[in-house]
Amino acid sequence: MPRFLSAQPDARLIPLPWNVPLAEWPHEHLVALPRGISRHVVRFIKVGDSVYAAKEVIEHLAIHEYRMLHDLMRLDTPSVEPIGVVSGRVSATGELLDPVLITRHLQFSLPYRSLFSSGVRKDTVMRLLDALVVLLARLHLLGFLWGDVSLSNVLFRRDAGAFAAYLVDAETGELHDALTTGQREHDLQIARTNLFGEFCDLEAGGLLDEALDPVVLVDVIENRYRELWGELTGAEEFAGSELHRIESRVRRLNALGFDVAELDIATSAEGDQIRIQPKVVDAGHHSRRLMRLTGLDTEENQARRLLNDLDTFRARTNQQHVDEAVVAHQWLLQTFEPVVNAIPHELRGKRDGAQFFHEVLDYRWYAGQREFREVPIVEAAQRYIDEILKDLPDEALAESALVQLSEGERPLVNPYDPSLGVAGEDDEAPPYDPWEDDAEDVDLSQASVLDIAALRAKAATDL
Repeated sequence: MPRFLSAQPDARLIPLPWNVPLAEWPHEHLVALPRGISRHVVRFIKVGDSVYAAKEVIEHLAIHEYRMLHDLMRLDTPSVEPIGVVSGRVSATGELLDPVLITRHLQFSLPYRSLFSSGVRKDTVMRLLDALVVLLARLHLLGFLWGDVSLSNVLFRRDAGAFAAYLVDAETGELHDALTTGQREHDLQIARTNLFGEFCDLEAGGLLDEALDPVVLVDVIENRYRELWGELTGAEEFAGSELHRIESRVRRLNALGFDVAELDIATSAEGDQIRIQPKVVDAGHHSRRLMRLTGLDTEENQARRLLNDLDTFRARTNQQHVDEAVVAHQWLLQTFEPVVNAIPHELRGKRDGAQFFHEVLDYRWYAGQREFREVPIVEAAQRYIDEILKDLPDEALAESALVQLSEGERPLVNPYDPSLGVAGEDDEAPPYDPWEDDAEDVDLSQASVLDIAALRAKAATDL
């Protein structure tokens, strides 16, 4: 009689033909779903409206993976949900059969391998790679050594506007208090080897877009991982008078092509420590979130900038544990509306409220850099009105505050700082800002969009 190890058993699984090898199961119990390549027999079982993934594997590995997936689920990690292990299986002829690990099938998900083999569009590639990078970095931050990163062991899901990667195989995984640099490098090397091999396999089969080079793909994954890891783990501690450095951190991530949707900022006795978790998001995510929280209807980039300022406000007022909607209402009344209401009636035709607020944030940041202090937002708004806004024609820079003007028009002195105005023929070069050095080379149509959203499970132990 088979034995079931399960914390949340599904009684409908018990009568299934566990005395038959998975490879020989009758079709009425199975459902055909895309899956990656595997060294084990894997089948998808349908019981009522539920679908489970079943993997035949030796007992100690099945139990190890079951417990490891439980640990990852407890740490709120994107991974499949473990259901149980069926052991003690014996065939009708008395042959001992390997145990079966059962996990819940992740709805609306696809293995990464099947995405690339179906001819993924080039404009989607970076988002897929970034989601994989985010998953690997998040696992490493939790102290998880994967040991088997591959396209087949990662699921991709697009749900409620979000792009996310999920771990589907923890057979070789190890959970530590923290990973050493050597352990991370080892995992990264395994990832590079496995991913390169799978990309080459797809290429040889004519299933990989001709524009996608396996070497370039694995180089992108490794480089993006290193960039992201540096930004996520480079702790910054500073006095309360230097909160402008939070925005500087966001700007650096943006320059790397990462979109900061949320900031999780923890405070300690020594100072303020930034902890940021990325999550890939679809277009329109920020405008929908801002609309839900504040009722403001803005463009996507404007919404992203306003939400970043909202997160900074939350940290500044020490309300990380207060409901987000409550903090958003306070931010609207105490920050956004006073700034927008500062625009004189005769100048209101020059900018809509969200664009004006965005440009004031830029002005304040550069002013703070020049003056070595944090400029209050209301002061920055008034100075921007007096120095810049009053001299601008109506809506002249509505679409050019952060981009190059059309040929024949005078460009901004610094496209990232509209407060400096337009350039003249004899103007000096704009001030050098290292983190923006390569920003002009970013192709926004191809760039990834990463949402930074929850390292909270680990943050407390990292303080």
